[in-house]
Amino acid sequence: MNSWNAGSAKKSILDYVEKVTQPGSSSFINPEDRIAVFDNDGTLWEEKPFYAQVAFAFEKVKELAPQHPEWKATQPFKAVLENDFPFLAQLQLPDAVKILAVTHAGMTNSEFQRQVDEWLKTARNQKFGVHHTDLAYKPMLELLQYLRANEFKTYIVTGGGVEFVQQFSREVYGIPPEQVIGSAVVMNFIEKDGGYDFMRLPNIVQPIDDGAGKPVNIQRALGRPPVIAVGNSDGDLQMLQFSEASPHPSLQILIHHDDATREVVYDKGAEKILMEARNKHWTIVSMKDDFQEIFSKAA
Repeated sequence: MNSWNAGSAKKSILDYVEKVTQPGSSSFINPEDRIAVFDNDGTLWEEKPFYAQVAFAFEKVKELAPQHPEWKATQPFKAVLENDFPFLAQLQLPDAVKILAVTHAGMTNSEFQRQVDEWLKTARNQKFGVHHTDLAYKPMLELLQYLRANEFKTYIVTGGGVEFVQQFSREVYGIPPEQVIGSAVVMNFIEKDGGYDFMRLPNIVQPIDDGAGKPVNIQRALGRPPVIAVGNSDGDLQMLQFSEASPHPSLQILIHHDDATREVVYDKGAEKILMEARNKHWTIVSMKDDFQEIFSKAA
């Protein structure tokens, strides 16, 4: 973890891993129970000015707009078409889901994956001007590697679309697609061109993988709480709380966006989790003080 400054945050992580992986320790956790879950946007990579998947969806709205003249007078589509960035910067999850539902459906899953792959190769973050996949946080990549070296299984638990994140999770994070838990559209299994595929429908599988939906979907996928949970916003609060329910020693980590020079400062949308972290003495990682470097590549 060379990109981490020495301090209480790094020490709490190293101390925790040492005690739970030391045979004979009263805190020892068997390797099969070493499960660590990470939020994606704002935890593993940049989420400002918009989530990468939302930026992808905005482009799809503009492509589909000629087929939907009603969008010119209907929010949040109107704001997308008019590039109303102040409105879009305040976009709430229900409105984001409306956009994702119509832009991520009506096609086969293989076509959707092809579009995502092409977009990731060309699209650039509006603030930093580099590819979205260049904006993974270097210290977090090192943390993932460190945990896996100590026989932890690392999962992404994201409010974003599971198929979207699966397209780059292995390459960027070293996390295989089957270890991505996320929001999903309803799909039908179909025959197509002599083979098989999935047709994506404009309906979202409930619950959405955000807030209280995160522990529900973790339980569905894993059947137990993780021992490590890492997030950055109020949408991750219940996931970190769920990790406290583990019968094993657990660690809760909050990534705090407080570096105005190298990244973006914001507490909006993280007020509840910050209060909980301080009250419960969770590990709070200051990007300003704890990260020697921010991004995996120059931004």
